[in-house]
Amino acid sequence: MPMATLRSALFASLAAIAVLPTFSPPASAQAAPTIRVGIAIARPQIRVGSSTPAIIRNEQGQQIGQLPTQQGSYAQPSANGQVQLGSFRARQIWLEPTNDGLVWVGDRWYRGRLQLILDQGAVTAINHVGLESYLYSVVGSEVYASWPTEALKAQAVAARSFVLYRRDRNRDPRFDVGNSTTWQVYKGIASEAPTTIAAVNATAGQVLTYNNRVIEAVFHASSGGHTENVEDVWGKPLPYLRGVQDYDQNAPVFNWSQSFSVQELSAKLTGVGRILQTEPLQTTPFGRIRDLRITGDRGSRVVKGDEVRRALNLRSSLFTVSSEASSNWFDFLRPNPAPQPPSQFTIIGRGYGHGLGLSQWGAYGLASQGVDYRRILSHFYQNTNLSPLGGVIAQNSSGGDLISAQD
Repeated sequence: MPMATLRSALFASLAAIAVLPTFSPPASAQAAPTIRVGIAIARPQIRVGSSTPAIIRNEQGQQIGQLPTQQGSYAQPSANGQVQLGSFRARQIWLEPTNDGLVWVGDRWYRGRLQLILDQGAVTAINHVGLESYLYSVVGSEVYASWPTEALKAQAVAARSFVLYRRDRNRDPRFDVGNSTTWQVYKGIASEAPTTIAAVNATAGQVLTYNNRVIEAVFHASSGGHTENVEDVWGKPLPYLRGVQDYDQNAPVFNWSQSFSVQELSAKLTGVGRILQTEPLQTTPFGRIRDLRITGDRGSRVVKGDEVRRALNLRSSLFTVSSEASSNWFDFLRPNPAPQPPSQFTIIGRGYGHGLGLSQWGAYGLASQGVDYRRILSHFYQNTNLSPLGGVIAQNSSGGDLISAQD
């Protein structure tokens, strides 16, 4: 992109920033942990900038230059195996905005500072941001900022607990979390709003604990009426991820359906030829598919419900499958027409996500009825306590398999 165009994009973004109110975390949250968020991973080049003059440092913390206000620059690998930002080169480059400025990566603005590292022969950008500032964006990225305050507070505590659990069991030396649904959605200040900032500030430093340790506070959009016991979905029992009644009936994804031609379904669920039939072999107590047998004209095989969900891009594994056979008017003239193979399959389902922990639309439903965030959290995370972060036992890195926040 030409530099003039790059500057124009920066100016346009800054104009939008100017109308945002300025908020600071409460005093109790000023010393909150820093979260390392992978923003752009292994890219050939990354556009970066700053809303204020930014100090450029090398991996030893030495200042090697300064990036002027609103002047974008490309970060890319140099010929000698370093990171190059404009005319500056180092094994790592840090970009630190002055006067509480913002960093610009690609087409989004972020609080905190930026680390640029070499990664698989490319460049990775990592946003180092305070926990509470990080949550300002996560809450607005995960749920609607217009939702009731108590639902936003519940999301803030769940997201805070989840990211700290993940950070303390991190297996990636580059960053603690990414910015997608595999971790938690994080879009920078674009998803912040006065309501999300207020919800984070009102719950600053609060986490969910079991035995005085931060829990794996996974969440999802909608369970379809009832959440699940974790061992029925992922196999490892946990005392706080228990199935409970949901209040998500007003969710736009409470009911859904998808149709596939037999050719489409056979191309996505392979290994049996042209699919003729599907049969659920095992479901969870609340109806999610655990094992599904698919039978075709070349054999049959058993697939996991989550595998079907991924292959067909379904909202959840809480579904049933029906089929329709093709026919023509000649069939009606035959006394005993032979059964026809199916030509179309329809999948009817409920909910969105894995169905564990907090149901976001369930939190919305409860908050709309006047239930406060503490009761919402204790309902969806059984046997837990709401604790101040400072009094929680330090975690170790020997936890079990990490799972995604929502999927």
